[in-house]
Amino acid sequence: MTYKGYLIDLDGTIYLGSQPIPAGKRFVEALQQRNLPFLFVTNNTTKAPEMVVQRLANEFDIHVSAEHVYTASLATIDFMKEDNKGKRVYVVGEAGLIDLILAAGFEWDEENPDYVVVGLDSQVTYEKLTVATLAIQRGATFIGTNPDKNIPTERGLLPGAGSLIALLETATRVKPIYIGKPEAFIMEKALEHIGLRKEEVVMVGDNYETDIRSGINNGIDSLLVLSGFTPKGEVPHLPVAPTYVLDSLDEWDFDK
Repeated sequence: MTYKGYLIDLDGTIYLGSQPIPAGKRFVEALQQRNLPFLFVTNNTTKAPEMVVQRLANEFDIHVSAEHVYTASLATIDFMKEDNKGKRVYVVGEAGLIDLILAAGFEWDEENPDYVVVGLDSQVTYEKLTVATLAIQRGATFIGTNPDKNIPTERGLLPGAGSLIALLETATRVKPIYIGKPEAFIMEKALEHIGLRKEEVVMVGDNYETDIRSGINNGIDSLLVLSGFTPKGEVPHLPVAPTYVLDSLDEWDFDK
């Protein structure tokens, strides 16, 4: 199967925390040489697309444009605009989430927001979680940017956004609306951005629960690379097999 486009994860696929994954850089450069469309689809909400592009260039010598990046932050904004329940929002998250939401025309409200959006926040406090809990209890729509329980880094698997969201779900007894991978919403929007149909692309990533499930659950072929979250030992026991499994992206045949 020769694919017309590629949807690609970042954390654990192109880099691991602050460490480069050399095969990831070579993979992106091979796509660029072949003029194949690609879109980084990332659940990471801590950085705006321009910051992702800057980081890829400065830290990993990978050169792309902001149009190549679609984050769970952008998908969350797209969801709220389509949902159209109001413009008041409270966010537990970092600048890559908060700044984009406010720039999109939403207004900060800690008392009676229409939406409580929760993403990764490395500066989270009990007070932030309290404000979110009370707002959700008062009826705000509870949005989880992504369900990632952990973030793969050079230190190991750190708590992810899904861990914070699970805490608030416990405190409020309200189930969140998840936006990021493996949910349908972010994948449908990613396909709109890349301008291709689901049968024309492959989803590439290291995390079975998010990247590969986003393919399996939404009728998109998937390529699991064993460079990050999902270890090789788990592959034989996965409930639904990925379309492809590789130890390294160097093994991928673009002309298969």
